[in-house]
Amino acid sequence: MTTYTAQPIAPAALKELRDTDDAGRPCVAFTATEDAAVGSPLRCCLRSVEPGERIALVSYAPLRRWSEATGAHPGAYDEQGPVFIHADDCGGPAADAAGYPFDRLGALRTVRRYDAEGHIVGGRLLEIPEDATAGFDTAFAEAFGDPHVALVHVRALEYGCFQFEVRRPR
Repeated sequence: MTTYTAQPIAPAALKELRDTDDAGRPCVAFTATEDAAVGSPLRCCLRSVEPGERIALVSYAPLRRWSEATGAHPGAYDEQGPVFIHADDCGGPAADAAGYPFDRLGALRTVRRYDAEGHIVGGRLLEIPEDATAGFDTAFAEAFGDPHVALVHVRALEYGCFQFEVRRPR
């Protein structure tokens, strides 16, 4: 059981991304193979790509999407980058999913903090420990210990790719 909730890309955003991505390019679906994308993280359902699945690699601007809903003004912090999604609706994360997504032992993640305007207000490096849930819980507790932090983005250190978002608990 996790203390915080990892957010997938919202269904409304996925619908738009499956047409045109956040860089204005049309979505191009393909079938995952061992040579192309198998094992990559899917941000629609927060699990890894399996062989034979129809997926797409799209450009996604997570902070832009969040700011549209909240009225924030991230300015130059509005980044976009590549993410894998299912080419068709997948129903989102499994109801019985345990732990945090993409929690491979030893993987390096950045835990980037944003304020209510969408500006970066800190972050930290996390090497995923053996108890990945405790490691993420500690990093998120540290982040939300700062009252200015509204949300956190977890990104892969190697490529900078967005993994998932955690919002301040209510």
